[in-house]
Amino acid sequence: MLHGDVPCSRVGETWVHRAGPREKIYFKPEEVNAAIVTCGGLCPGLNDVIRQIVITLEIYGVKKITGIPFGYRGFFDDGIPEMSLSRKVVQNIHLTGGSLLGVSRGGPNISDIVDNMQKRRINMLFVLGGNGTHAGADAIHNECRKRRMRVAVVGVPKTIDNDILLMDKTFGFDTAVEKSQRAINSAYIEAHSAYHGIGIVKLMGRSSGFIAMHASLASGQIDICLIPEVPFHLHGPHGVLRHLKYLLETKGSAVVCVAEGAGQNFLESINSRDASGNIILGDIGVHVQQETKKYFKDIGLPADVKYIDPTYMIRACRANASDGILCTVLGQNAVHGAFAGYSGITVGICNTHYVYLPIPEVISYPRNVDPNSRMWHRCLTSTGQPDFI
Repeated sequence: MLHGDVPCSRVGETWVHRAGPREKIYFKPEEVNAAIVTCGGLCPGLNDVIRQIVITLEIYGVKKITGIPFGYRGFFDDGIPEMSLSRKVVQNIHLTGGSLLGVSRGGPNISDIVDNMQKRRINMLFVLGGNGTHAGADAIHNECRKRRMRVAVVGVPKTIDNDILLMDKTFGFDTAVEKSQRAINSAYIEAHSAYHGIGIVKLMGRSSGFIAMHASLASGQIDICLIPEVPFHLHGPHGVLRHLKYLLETKGSAVVCVAEGAGQNFLESINSRDASGNIILGDIGVHVQQETKKYFKDIGLPADVKYIDPTYMIRACRANASDGILCTVLGQNAVHGAFAGYSGITVGICNTHYVYLPIPEVISYPRNVDPNSRMWHRCLTSTGQPDFI
């Protein structure tokens, strides 16, 4: 908290607090200069969160609200003008996908960002992003405390992969699972309509297979679901390809769903990272497609393989109703937390309750699918797939 510069994660204190408005507020609304920044990649719901933050700030009486364009980059690129935000500006932005403010990865060093915040007199910063973005927000919070600046830095977890620790669900996930159904159904129709048809769908999930698992369960059309948390072999007597052969012989067709981070051990590492510091992954979807074609050609069994990658179509979608509600409540509670004097925190759902959590507690490592969980075993029951080891 800003009061006395006491962080809400201090040892011995209760470090998780119920989200919501407080009886007393720390900031005088007329003195607030708020800024919003969206970082990383696109995710359904970004505009919904921006809209609700702006609307709630205005309800508190804040007059100065600024949008920082194109992520942290907007703090140091003089060629990118800031955007003045108001209810009139954001009123209908939730009706489209993307981000009104734009997104980008990387940016200047923390000291330069805080220098820029001081120059702009920003005393309330809302950061929408994933693990890397939150690490940056935490560093900004610590630098502000070091300089004894009265600034509230509040995060809103934005990860379509649903891989933030301690969170029941992050915004964009429900939309991703829903929109994945169209790609899966298309792959099923292609496979079912062809002689020995195989449909392969690659979905998001760098280190966590939640989208692939839930989309497979929801569709009821997937025969094989491959996720990063569960190792598998493509070749060999217990491999994926041998099971595909069995499916063609018994069912006549098959549909595979693979998360983007699955099977990276089969791909040549390029030892490169993007601007956010994420390892650039090889394309496991294309690899599975090529290996499948080669396998069936080598054994002389006809196979018609179709590959679908709907990643950017899904990321660019507007939020569905479920995510729209989640985004609305997250945006409101982010503002409530900032006005309560909290800083270095993020807002989310934990055990069905909206809460404030210290950023360090949720960014230490990604949340993963538990291979021993009931949900994964439900997925295995739905697909009927064996152990591919």
